[in-house]
Amino acid sequence: MKVIQVGIGGMGNRWIQAVHDSSEVEFAGFVEVSPQVAQQQAQSYGLDPALIFTSLPEALAAVSAQGIINVTPPQFHREVSVIALEAGIPVLSEKPLAGTREDALAIVQKANDTGILHMVTQNYRYSPLAQTVKRVLDSGELGVVAAVDVAFYKGPHFGGFREEMPHPLIVDMSIHHFDMMRFFLGSNPKRISASSWNPSWSWYKGDASASVEALFQNGVSVSYRGSWCSQALETPWNGHWRFECEKGVLRVENDIVSLQRWTGIEDRPGHRHVSNAPVEVVPFVEMPLIQQDYLLHEFYQAVSTGKAPQTTAQDNLHTVNFVFDIVHACDTGEIVTL
Repeated sequence: MKVIQVGIGGMGNRWIQAVHDSSEVEFAGFVEVSPQVAQQQAQSYGLDPALIFTSLPEALAAVSAQGIINVTPPQFHREVSVIALEAGIPVLSEKPLAGTREDALAIVQKANDTGILHMVTQNYRYSPLAQTVKRVLDSGELGVVAAVDVAFYKGPHFGGFREEMPHPLIVDMSIHHFDMMRFFLGSNPKRISASSWNPSWSWYKGDASASVEALFQNGVSVSYRGSWCSQALETPWNGHWRFECEKGVLRVENDIVSLQRWTGIEDRPGHRHVSNAPVEVVPFVEMPLIQQDYLLHEFYQAVSTGKAPQTTAQDNLHTVNFVFDIVHACDTGEIVTL
């Protein structure tokens, strides 16, 4: 399958590498608005400069492709996706689905109207860690989940559009964690309260720290606290997770999945405290492909066979709504009820 990649700088590097590593997908062409980036990437990856265009319509007029990889900043996702869908070409788009709720709804509507696949790259779902957590929860061995606590602290200096966004943490980074909540719990939120702030030392224009409380439709209560301008003691990108379950606790800390089971054995007769079994480190699920490589393969399979992937635009709209409902709660102080 031949694809056109729109946006080849920044995160585009990861997708160029994913396509180069794939035995199923190859490039038909590229779109890049920056001449400097185009020249640099052509030299770095040996790309044919004649196949690097300045707009998607220009590329579509010059080459034939069966897919579009959209790696533009969020504010351009709607424009690129709509052009591709109207041309009848499936889209694999970087998250978020769009930079605004209005744009996300427009993309989903266009995908519905055309019947053409639009898939979002929620790559955090497709790691051995995430798949291991999902396996344990779905197995039922720890019983019903009642509550989840998530902590995320990082201090990256990306530069560019992220540092200009009103809510960079929530919209560009924590969207991964909010999507993972939906994935792990198999449910969507129904009530949200949240607040955000920007520490005095922050290099972001918008709020880079946030606290979120969400009640999901299946009754699970989730607490999230994070910062994208933390100065020390960072968490991994996956964050730290604690699942309070009926028969024990499942924990993700420093990218290690572990659990401790409730035994029901009293420490001494009549004493309410019950002893717990030893902490077990859970071996990771084996995956031949992970993250972007997995998503590229899933996109190829979806285009080739018609089998819908997990993260279609239609499904991902729930994640986008979750994110923008959090933003609304932060901006207004209101409790959002879905």
